[in-house]
Amino acid sequence: MFKYGEKLSLEIDGKSHSDSIFVYLDGIKKGYKIDKEKIDLALLRRSPGRNDFSSRRKENDKAVFLSGFSGDITDGTKITAEIKNNDAKSTDYDSIKGLLRPAHADYTAYLKYGLDFDTSGGAHFSGRMTAPMVLMGEICRQILEQKGIKIVSHISEIHSTKDTPFDKAELTDEMIFSLNNSDFPTLDSKAKEKMIDEIAVAKTNGDSVGGVIECAVLNFPTGVGDALFSSIEGKISSFMFAIPAIKGIEFGSGFFGSTLYGSQNNDEFAMENGEIITKTNNCGGILGGISNGMPIVFKVAVKPTPSIRKEQNTVDIFKMENAKIKIEGRHDTCIVPRAVAVVEAGVAIALLDMLMTEGKI
Repeated sequence: MFKYGEKLSLEIDGKSHSDSIFVYLDGIKKGYKIDKEKIDLALLRRSPGRNDFSSRRKENDKAVFLSGFSGDITDGTKITAEIKNNDAKSTDYDSIKGLLRPAHADYTAYLKYGLDFDTSGGAHFSGRMTAPMVLMGEICRQILEQKGIKIVSHISEIHSTKDTPFDKAELTDEMIFSLNNSDFPTLDSKAKEKMIDEIAVAKTNGDSVGGVIECAVLNFPTGVGDALFSSIEGKISSFMFAIPAIKGIEFGSGFFGSTLYGSQNNDEFAMENGEIITKTNNCGGILGGISNGMPIVFKVAVKPTPSIRKEQNTVDIFKMENAKIKIEGRHDTCIVPRAVAVVEAGVAIALLDMLMTEGKI
């Protein structure tokens, strides 16, 4: 059982190839109306088998709620749901049993759990475990939306191709709707075409590519978060690194900001419609770990899918000798498009937990 949260408690139990994955969300008050069709749509955005470069694994990913609702209204009890694993094929891993897959958690799993630990499908290290995150994240997202808070993301980069970055002035309701309803969300259609070409080349070569996702949170209340160990950056980051394949995160101008002068990177204050704003948003909506009213903007780096058809060097953990490995089976050439829904779910859970902890909701 894996847990996250303070006032809000998220628990996930199961593995990639277990019969089911169970997820529990405790702390949601009664009285919230939740659109369960939107939960299905969120799960669909994350699901495999929807294009030529995602895994051929076919999962219905239909949430079965066991508690927590009276119809479509939360009843104040722990929300419990089950997601069935209907298309797991553990036999795909028989030919590489004992061979450590490069960039997977096989070796560290053996170190922690021993040689009898079954890593088929990645076990609980698998991206399959993000399905329950999306399920409960969509519930949290809808609660935030009822408070006027919106979350939107786009694919910022695939391999060497970059999309147009977010601009506060461009984050219109129409754009948010378009991005949130796309299975490959970009701001620049030409960049999207080039990204898809990059993925196709990698697939032809038996390889994979990674990328970057940029996420923005709009209309988030001011004054939430705190310094040191209770910062918004820390809370969001702790969830982002629970998502398999996420290897980096930056807020606002991030690493690029470190190359600027202070006069270039500082966000100057101004009055606008009776409110204090910043003319730019290099801080990503956060100062001193606390929200300042500007959009919370961050990027996450997604590593290339480690399961590739190219032959690689490895070690046979049973024989303790050098070996070769070539991974067959069903794997994504690029996980980034499916990860967008997971990033959005993760930030929804993290921020709702912060709002609840501080008594804002």
